[in-house]
Amino acid sequence: MPAKPTAANKGGAAHFNHVGRIGNIVRRMGAQSVIVSQTVAARFGLNTTDLEGLDLIQLQGQVTTGQLAAATGLTSGAVTALIDRLVRAGYVERFDDPADRRRVLVRIRGGSIVEIAKVYAPMQKRMFALWSQYSADELTVIEDFLTRSLALSVECVADLRERS
Repeated sequence: MPAKPTAANKGGAAHFNHVGRIGNIVRRMGAQSVIVSQTVAARFGLNTTDLEGLDLIQLQGQVTTGQLAAATGLTSGAVTALIDRLVRAGYVERFDDPADRRRVLVRIRGGSIVEIAKVYAPMQKRMFALWSQYSADELTVIEDFLTRSLALSVECVADLRERS
């Protein structure tokens, strides 16, 4: 369990309580994200790591095994196995890097994730409708919060891996 936030000189107890509530909501969002991934992955006969790896590849457009290992924290062997499973399932393909023939890149096979995207589409539509209710200024703050929280989370995971 994470520690409670320390009282900052930004508003006393009310600020402390607000930061704590946000921490709890972020934790619940993380847990809900895992549940969504597990539910969708099961529908397609994938494990959660494979689905999330597929999403990371889709977000990047193309990746090397090393980039996917860095993004997931998996060993190079585990990433190779993940990519092998996604290749066998028909979701991704390997191809030679045109800039460096020694390197192999991985990308989504054209049309291969259409059915997965269909599952996410209704949820995405509802989320975009919700987010669209915020003003540009509010969205700027939300984007900053999420970007900085994500970067800090990546840093914390790296720290945890170094200590283990």
